[in-house]
Amino acid sequence: MRPAILFPLFAETRTLSGVGPRIEKLIAKVAGTRLLDLIFDLPCGVIDRSYRPTLAAAEPGRIATVTLNVLDHAMPRDRRQPYRVRCSDGTAVIDLVFFHGHADYLQKTLPPGSKRVVSGRIERYKDKLQMPHPDYVVEPGQESELPLHEPVYALTEGLPAKSLAKAVRGALEKVPPMPEWQDAAFRKVQDWSSFTAALLAAHAPAHDADLSPDTKARRRVAYDELLANQLALLMIRASMRAAKGRVIAAKGALKAKAVAALPFTLTEGQGQALAEIEADMASPTRMLRLLQGDVGAGKTAVAMLALLDAVEAGCQGALMAPTEILCRQHMASLAPMAEAAGVRMALLTGRERGPSRDRTLAALAEGGIDILVGTHALFSEDVTFRDLGLAVVDEQHRFGVHQRMKLQGKGERPADVLVMTATPIPRTLALTAYGDMDVSRILGRPPGRKPVATRVISDTRLDEVVEHLRRAGARAYWVCPLVEESEKIDLAAAEERAETLRRTLGPKVGLVHGKMKPAERDAAMEKFKSGETQILVATTVIEVGVDVPEATIMVVEHAERFGLAQLHQLRGRVGRGSAKSSCLLLYHAPLGETAKARLKTMRDTDDGFVIAEEDLRLRGAGELLGKRQSGLPEFRVADIAAHADLLAVARDDAQLILARDPELKSERGEALRVLLYLFERDEAVRLLRTG
Repeated sequence: MRPAILFPLFAETRTLSGVGPRIEKLIAKVAGTRLLDLIFDLPCGVIDRSYRPTLAAAEPGRIATVTLNVLDHAMPRDRRQPYRVRCSDGTAVIDLVFFHGHADYLQKTLPPGSKRVVSGRIERYKDKLQMPHPDYVVEPGQESELPLHEPVYALTEGLPAKSLAKAVRGALEKVPPMPEWQDAAFRKVQDWSSFTAALLAAHAPAHDADLSPDTKARRRVAYDELLANQLALLMIRASMRAAKGRVIAAKGALKAKAVAALPFTLTEGQGQALAEIEADMASPTRMLRLLQGDVGAGKTAVAMLALLDAVEAGCQGALMAPTEILCRQHMASLAPMAEAAGVRMALLTGRERGPSRDRTLAALAEGGIDILVGTHALFSEDVTFRDLGLAVVDEQHRFGVHQRMKLQGKGERPADVLVMTATPIPRTLALTAYGDMDVSRILGRPPGRKPVATRVISDTRLDEVVEHLRRAGARAYWVCPLVEESEKIDLAAAEERAETLRRTLGPKVGLVHGKMKPAERDAAMEKFKSGETQILVATTVIEVGVDVPEATIMVVEHAERFGLAQLHQLRGRVGRGSAKSSCLLLYHAPLGETAKARLKTMRDTDDGFVIAEEDLRLRGAGELLGKRQSGLPEFRVADIAAHADLLAVARDDAQLILARDPELKSERGEALRVLLYLFERDEAVRLLRTG
């Protein structure tokens, strides 16, 4: 149960003074619906009102606070003209400018002959000084109402800055004194204040430097969040392992038959990963392992061999992938191995309905299907296995911790879980997203794989690229960033690009994008695979898992708009056969520094793990796999790239805490329970046997 000390922070924002229904909706767009969301919505800027020049010395463009004598009011004759109040400080004259100003209100606020302290941005217009819509107007002696340094928060259209700032202040006033959950010695070394003091300091920047993730205040709150994350993952891991697993041991007869049918021999990296997986399966504790491998490293073959071990041991296996295209591809590529081993495979996606679906489900429940391949449809309530021993999840970053747990509980007894990703994950990010798992990496390029020659080319040479495709006559992908022409962003859209390529290259140009119906998309992919179409214009729906060994050219248009991991995935779609392959990255000048660094990295290396670390450095964790991907934890304050050193300490700290106090019953343990609820890692607390 949530500790009572935190109840005030889980109240809705509408409970704050000045937050009505309209403001509440706007705040929800940028921050959230509760006071808790507001306290972690840290400032993104700061307004310094300490600059107090005379008008004659004031720098145009700067925010200044000046003491003025009000001279007179100039009411507009035309409603479209602004209302002006002429003022002076004795050194120069300035107009305070108000659009749609109300005369009564302005006469009352700035009566002629009075003195006022005014703060706002000074501008020069037609050789005159003016201040449009001053932020503050107060009487002399009331300067305390005027903040010297004012935090700036991210806004949305229609939300006044003052309303949001007031709401945040109101939420901060409700933050109670918290019990100290940090180790006293560590806190002393870091010279950190308490959580509440650090949070208040983070909301009170005086200079731009105070917005840095490296300030003591932000590092303290970031560490609290990282510690909550690591504690939660380790508690989930401990809980999963505490539940009795099963021993899945096979002599390897089915595996041997499948390996004999492969057109290649397993690499050393594949053999090492398989050995680690088999050791986990043969132990009595539950397996929860992440299998990382670069594009084309042969993860799927390793997973299939593990599934065959499970079948030989008398269990069933499941392979789940995020898209129907990927599922059908897995079925096609694994069928020869299944056939050689004599096991029964079936497919279950959202497209299977009616009697055929019923027959599949009945066979699954009776044990007539050994390995089931499917999409999220495998989560459906009506999908029951006779005895699920091993569940394999492909493209793990699309699935979160909760889905991993749900899948494990599908059988009579808890299944072992192996998750795979072809998106190389930096070590720091792997700790935050997959800290509940053991990790295997398949390193090295598969046999027969040739490096892909990568060139970075300006889009002014687009005609040359098209001519190269015409002459080469090879099968090629042409990737565009958008589906339809956008009026706001002048990008080459997939539909228009396909049309222009058809005019030059003829009718053998196909098109596939995310807005197509699955059946249309599959048909377009099939035409490309069979060679009926030679060029496939696509959006990034082809980024993951699409396998056409005959494709040897990858063109990425507006490459500067893609992330490094995405570019690496796209490049991995070619170079899958024996022929020499190339990747052409077309960019539109001018390039920013980050885009330049990104394209240089692509040209310099094809090591996915090096690329992933560089991507994290350039973009930060939020964008790396996409903020909306459920596999990634959403951090409110912590920045994985900036706080990588803290993450490593948090991991060690969490391990030490749980080794000493696995049920969090000590005084610090009780405080840590508050921390877990504060950062909404409640699930972990619920897993405590006595929690």
